[in-house]
Amino acid sequence: MSVLLVCAMAFTGCKVTSQETAKKEIVISKDMKWSDKMALTLMKRHPESYMLDDAKKPKWDYVHALVLHSIEELYKKNPDPRYKAYIRGYVDELVQADGSIKTYELDKYNIDLVVPGRLLFDIYAETKEEKYLKALQTIRQQLTEQPRTASGGFWHKQIYPNQMWLDGLYMGEPFYAQYTLTFENGKSFDDIAKQFELIQLHATDPKTGLLYHGWDESKAMPWANKETGNSPNFWSRALGWYVMALVDVLDYMPKDHPKQKELVKYLNNASAALAKYQDKSGLWYQVTDKGGEKGNYLEASGSSMFAYAFAKGANKGYLPSKYKKMANKAFDGLTNVLIKKVDEDGGITLTNCCQVAGLGGTPYRDGSYEYYVNERKKDNDPKATGPFILAALELNR
Repeated sequence: MSVLLVCAMAFTGCKVTSQETAKKEIVISKDMKWSDKMALTLMKRHPESYMLDDAKKPKWDYVHALVLHSIEELYKKNPDPRYKAYIRGYVDELVQADGSIKTYELDKYNIDLVVPGRLLFDIYAETKEEKYLKALQTIRQQLTEQPRTASGGFWHKQIYPNQMWLDGLYMGEPFYAQYTLTFENGKSFDDIAKQFELIQLHATDPKTGLLYHGWDESKAMPWANKETGNSPNFWSRALGWYVMALVDVLDYMPKDHPKQKELVKYLNNASAALAKYQDKSGLWYQVTDKGGEKGNYLEASGSSMFAYAFAKGANKGYLPSKYKKMANKAFDGLTNVLIKKVDEDGGITLTNCCQVAGLGGTPYRDGSYEYYVNERKKDNDPKATGPFILAALELNR
């Protein structure tokens, strides 16, 4: 019996004892669905789940959480015990016996670090172990204390005062929505809706309908427009975080909640704007509205995120059915254009993934067109592979 299977059956925080054994056990067949192919590729290349993104030691991090959340969703469709063990390995590496979380620093108020909390809900529901509840409560405490703009929006991080980034809506709100539904009788749904209302109100470009990457309410940052506070460009992954946040929050917000229709409207508005910029390949460019300009390229993470949000939105009835066709076209682009080779072991590689992009900081990031198109790329970056798996699941591919 495999080490991973024993781990899952034992239902404890069992770690894989041999990376080589784990590698040998994983067979990737060409007949598998894309969702399984990608998950097993990542598991084979990163035998311990904390190794995702080529990490050398365990770290509480949103990129790991994004991939592991996608594998969690995959497990619901294909209950392979290796998937469950892989997720559990990460959580139990980081959540300590007293419920404290290794490497997590609440007082940095980094909203990115809320995302891994999503992995705790199912494990706590299944085990009822106090340490997972305490860890959930710690992440919830961060949101209670998270600094806010004067109008009530979560700062992206303590080091980025008065700024909301589109990324932050995905980082904070799906966890917040699941927590308030599970433990608070839904008391915070109005606050969750407010985060979307603020970014929709302030960061939407009236001409294109697209949303800018960041909004500085104080208008103090050098990258911020002095009249609007917005950053200067549209970045596909930021828009991807935003539409993914909407479809995921809607999983938890009751249909009869007064704000539910508002969020569905935001999803429709953003999706309609994005649809105009879908390339004939099915993909989207790194800088969304500047396809074909020098240096711009068809980018994997934003395209995967849009495919997921469009497919899920259509499947759930939030978006018209035509978006399912657009999602399938996007997925065809990902598999035909950006997966250029298959390894001898059946592993797949998604190319043209922007590795990282942000605003401000050191060295300074100015949000210019040149900045976005020149940021480094990384094959199979987690910000692309996680949404790729999620899109594949929604499309049954």
